[in-house]
Amino acid sequence: MSDKRIFLAFGSNLGNRLEHLKAALKYLEEHGVRIESKSRVWETAPWGETDQPAFLNMCASARTDLDPFALLRLLKNAEADLGRRESSHWGPREIDIDIIFFGSLVMNDQKLTIPHPYMHERGFVLKPLSEIAPDEEHPVSHKTVSEMLSELPKAELENMVWISEI
Repeated sequence: MSDKRIFLAFGSNLGNRLEHLKAALKYLEEHGVRIESKSRVWETAPWGETDQPAFLNMCASARTDLDPFALLRLLKNAEADLGRRESSHWGPREIDIDIIFFGSLVMNDQKLTIPHPYMHERGFVLKPLSEIAPDEEHPVSHKTVSEMLSELPKAELENMVWISEI
């Protein structure tokens, strides 16, 4: 597969959250994913299952020669190698890495949906993503990241706190 621009979302709410994010970026770079830009790191309230610690979240743009399923395998291997343990859906985790966009690809497979099916509902994805790709267009809705961010309820963004840069 040819070189594709991808966007990834990272989250951590167990252990040394900032170090987990740094380790995930390093792992991906060591395995051939070329990180181009990174958002700031934001502390956010948990989404879905809310009775758990706050998350640190960020996004990155990158380039890869991997196909979507090979990238998914790499991300799952990275999560496992960096200490992620099985937990409930939307539960606490040491590290979580999601594919948000893979070029302009649209796919809906039982193992992988691209673009990420919930991205447009999540401030913890759209806020950091807007820092690095405000004009990136969703290949289905044709809305930009900035437009999707502006359509979120204010409550989705009010508890986000800028923490750090990596």
